[in-house]
Amino acid sequence: MADLLQTGSTWLEDQRHQHMTRPVTYLRGADSVALNATVGRTVFEQQDQFGVIQRTETRDYLVRAIDLVLDGAQTEPRVGDRIREPNGTGALLYEVMAPGGEPHFRFSDPERITLRIHTKLTGKEATP
Repeated sequence: MADLLQTGSTWLEDQRHQHMTRPVTYLRGADSVALNATVGRTVFEQQDQFGVIQRTETRDYLVRAIDLVLDGAQTEPRVGDRIREPNGTGALLYEVMAPGGEPHFRFSDPERITLRIHTKLTGKEATP
């Protein structure tokens, strides 16, 4: 008998990928891969040494783990990698990072199908 929760989770992931994604390019040095990603956000809260709560929001990209292939090998995100997201007449550049010692990515499901990659806006590119 099939695991009903796993079957449902896989179906939902397929629906997210088909209907809730936009094209982006994942970059690491000279290597890149075109991906379909769902855009999200995460709010991190940390208390500083004076007891003040610092809130930081990241732009997240949800991608299928099997799609993140660089230089012929499936890989996990690394701090410093970049994501290029088309935006009108150019593109926005986001760098993989996470504030305050938090992980820079995590799996979004128990089956480890979907990666949630935390980023921050670092620049813009104009289309030549």
